[in-house]
Amino acid sequence: MFRNFIHRPVLAIVISVVIVFVGLLAMQQLPTSQFPEIAPTTVNIFIAYPGSSADVLTKSTIIQLETAINGVQGMRYIASDATSAGEGTIRIIFEPGTDPNEAVVRVKTRVDQVMPNLPLLVQREGVIITPVQPSMLMYVNLFGNSEDADELFLYNYAFTQIIPEIQRITGVAQAQILGSRKYAMRVWMKPDRMRAYNISAEEVMKSMEEQSLIARPGRLGQSSGIQAQSLEYVLVYKGQFNEPEQYKDIIIRANEEGEMIRLRDVAAVELGSEFFDIYSNLDGKPSASIVLKQTLGSNASDVIAQVKEKMEELKEFMPPGVEYKVSYDVSTFLDASIEQVLHTLRDAFILVALVVFLFLGDWRSTLIPIIAVPVSLIGSFFVMQLFDLSINLITLFALVLSIGIVVDNAIVVVEAVHAKMEANHNITPYVAVKEVMGEIGGAIVAITLVMVSVFIPVSFMTGPVGVFYRQFSITMAGSIIISAIVALTLTPVLCAMLMKPPKSEGQKKSIMDRFINWFNNGFEKITGRYVAILNKIVVRRVLTFGMLGAFCVGVYLSSQVLPAGFIPSEDQGTIYAIVQTPPGSTLETTNKVAQELQKICEEIPEVESVSSLAGYEIMTEGRGSNAGTCLINLKPWDERNKNVNQVMEELEEKTKDLGAVIEYFEPPAVPGFGSSGGFSMRMVDKTNNTDYHVFEKINNEFMDALQKRKELTGLFTFYAANFPQYEMIIDNDLAMQKGVSIGKAVENLNILIGSTYEQGFIRFGRFFKVYAQAAPEYRKDPTDLGALFVKNEEGLMVPYSSFMHFEKRLGPNEITRYNLYNSATIRGLPVDGYTSGDAIKAIQEVAKETLPRGYDIAWEGLSYDEARRGNEAIFIFLIVLIFVYLVLAAQYESFVLPLVVILSLPVGVLGSFLLLKVMGLANDVYAQIGMIMLIGLLGKNAVLIVEFAVQKQRAGASVLEASIEGAKARFRPILMTSFAFIAGLIPLVTASGAGAIGNRTIGSSALGGMLVGTLLGVLIIPGLYYVFATMIVGRKLIQEEDDEPVSEQFVRKGEEDRTARKEFKKLNEQLKNLLKRKKDE
Repeated sequence: MFRNFIHRPVLAIVISVVIVFVGLLAMQQLPTSQFPEIAPTTVNIFIAYPGSSADVLTKSTIIQLETAINGVQGMRYIASDATSAGEGTIRIIFEPGTDPNEAVVRVKTRVDQVMPNLPLLVQREGVIITPVQPSMLMYVNLFGNSEDADELFLYNYAFTQIIPEIQRITGVAQAQILGSRKYAMRVWMKPDRMRAYNISAEEVMKSMEEQSLIARPGRLGQSSGIQAQSLEYVLVYKGQFNEPEQYKDIIIRANEEGEMIRLRDVAAVELGSEFFDIYSNLDGKPSASIVLKQTLGSNASDVIAQVKEKMEELKEFMPPGVEYKVSYDVSTFLDASIEQVLHTLRDAFILVALVVFLFLGDWRSTLIPIIAVPVSLIGSFFVMQLFDLSINLITLFALVLSIGIVVDNAIVVVEAVHAKMEANHNITPYVAVKEVMGEIGGAIVAITLVMVSVFIPVSFMTGPVGVFYRQFSITMAGSIIISAIVALTLTPVLCAMLMKPPKSEGQKKSIMDRFINWFNNGFEKITGRYVAILNKIVVRRVLTFGMLGAFCVGVYLSSQVLPAGFIPSEDQGTIYAIVQTPPGSTLETTNKVAQELQKICEEIPEVESVSSLAGYEIMTEGRGSNAGTCLINLKPWDERNKNVNQVMEELEEKTKDLGAVIEYFEPPAVPGFGSSGGFSMRMVDKTNNTDYHVFEKINNEFMDALQKRKELTGLFTFYAANFPQYEMIIDNDLAMQKGVSIGKAVENLNILIGSTYEQGFIRFGRFFKVYAQAAPEYRKDPTDLGALFVKNEEGLMVPYSSFMHFEKRLGPNEITRYNLYNSATIRGLPVDGYTSGDAIKAIQEVAKETLPRGYDIAWEGLSYDEARRGNEAIFIFLIVLIFVYLVLAAQYESFVLPLVVILSLPVGVLGSFLLLKVMGLANDVYAQIGMIMLIGLLGKNAVLIVEFAVQKQRAGASVLEASIEGAKARFRPILMTSFAFIAGLIPLVTASGAGAIGNRTIGSSALGGMLVGTLLGVLIIPGLYYVFATMIVGRKLIQEEDDEPVSEQFVRKGEEDRTARKEFKKLNEQLKNLLKRKKDE
């Protein structure tokens, strides 16, 4: 069947050209990302309730929203965060694969049910629902070099000129400037003046509402269908005030004598800032920090490229002294990782070519299998597009690893043609190819079946890890199938066209020829010794199974000492420094610590830039005057001598005496899975009767117990119930006696202390708010509150001190909840030498030992999936082995012979584990991907021996002769293909820089398994074949059972049909000639 292509070389070449052509077209259209879409769908709800404490915000708003949303279809878990800055966030995490638009609709439907029950100010501020990836896409700083470019100006320039442009870019889910420094008309009320004029805050607000308003009087001159007019006029009114002077002229009170009290008499008015809750700077210069998040399913690289292009456009219009800098974007690591993989691809290609040349001995023979590599790799992009995959680190790893695999089939063909011509020097390459394709066509089909059967079941897995396996397996299977097509079409044609008969003894030989002869002679000697060893060990069943048992024990023992992991955390060139000053610290105190940290960072040679934020922590996106974050951007990987962990250790040492708790984290290993690297968990109070101080005590005891574990470091929690608070205690009896309405008294404080906004205005083409609040000098400490007054029912000003007193309290500044329970967020890192899997196991043990009844732990982010994995890897391997076994059983028409292939695999697994341990790496997803591929590769080696042995046995050889002959005949091609694959892995194992851990893990897993599995497998496989083939000699399920391998039968029948058709055609021609001659006679 496959011989037909030798007669149609143009067709064979066109097939490969078409494969390359469609692959190149697909390559241009495929999206690029760091990882496949494995992050769960996340819907974010933002709530603002100015002036409220964390407890008030939780009880008035968060709990009602959580209760309504809880259990929405497809939800994994729900988490919320409320701070005393009057802001709250609820995150609903859905199962991966949930459509983000559907998720938003489901959440919005639930939120609408309780909206009328929420406080009016919350409704006015708006409950904002958006689907986002929780981790940052980009962090852009707009900074100023001049004195005029302060934080207020920069924030509002970004708000009016930059944010609207960025928001229109497809793929940007959220463009947020950290903080609330938006322009606002600030009305700073003076309570002492107001008391002198007997004016309450309520009267001020009412006057502003009545005089700064939007009017719509309509038009004059309209006939209304009754009386026609010649002209029509539009009535206009100047509308809401938008200048401070206009607000200052608002009349609060007037009498008949023309005396008036204006707003300027009782308050100062300025165009200021909404709030003063965050200080932001870049390398010591004031800045506006813009955080961008992407929509789920969007292409990160494309979005970032569009944002950078837009920023370059906007740069031309920026005022003098204003510049921007991209402090962080995920594409930096992605681009560096992809570049590293492409370099690896190039190096692997060269090394594979060298190994092939070494075994085949001439450049013509080497060129033939090497041509198969680009055809198969480029063709794989078409397969990736068919299955809606993306170009990411996983699919690129698959392409790198497939270099050593896709040459296998071509090598088998070329090596067989070589052997045929070596055995008969008079045979031409064309005839040799023709004979070889009849002999090994079935073997190539069998190899392809085994390799693809490894990856097919894996591609049906679900969950985040399943997505990894699916993308890897489809890419790998696609390249293997294409390589088989190339080996059966293009390779035979190239062999017939390019190969030459071996040089005769009399011809002059070059130095290279002599070297190749020396190598071949040496290899022949090794082959002789190999056969001699086989003659001694093949028949010794105890030795064969003893070695197999030893390997199985070795696999078990090595798996016990090899650390388990999930997805390794790479050096992404960015560090998050989380600052926590003592409870009650002011924003200015936190800012001072953040700036000191910034200066220390700038002294470290590996640091490129530092962005500092006081009042904001990036982990939970919470606000608080004692919270801060520094975003430390490191220099490119090739420009620094230390990795990110070494820089973090240096910073920990240098910043331990800054008077604050500072912990360092990396960005999340997978974008969208949490907000930082390491592990993320919650300690949950399920008693539903939380005493915040008891909860703090339990949390602290739990943290102390965790810190004693050797596997954990960088443990960090923001939960604290010792933030200084004052509780207002109103004596209801006294208040009523003095004619004071308690509701009005509290509302008056809401305005004077907490601030409020009742209206807004348009300026610079944007909407801004008007905030009224007592000036800062009137609300410095609790004694100032006693000097405030409220108007009673008789219109008299009554001091608060006459019916209200204060008691000092300690309480939480931030309240976090998880699945409707109060919780404490805990983050940390595994110690060097331990994995996240070890850390999770240690935490579970501590929780079991120390947490009292009613308290539990829960996981979030990447840790959620890792904690639920269990023995997933074993389950995957069992599925793959069963599937391969069934394919081989069908191939050999035997339920026993496939055991030869299956039982030869533990040798390779042991090699993988040993090299991973030596390299200090973990048994994580990358390692398991390498080992799954190993099943196919080592299975292929076993199939080559078994296939040939079955042929020999059917030709009349004994089981012993067949097993030794099969091993001897396939010894060279097995070593050639295996060492070609190993050569392709060397650049991965020695990788450094971006993505180095992933490269080294997947490379070490495959290389260790392939090396040990090949060298020891060629000794065990013949022995196993001898044992199992002897067991089934003369035994059949039914009498007329056909024991010819399916692939061989397929090829043979194809050849027989072709020969029959040829004979029929020949007879038909002869018959026509005969009839023609008879007719002529």
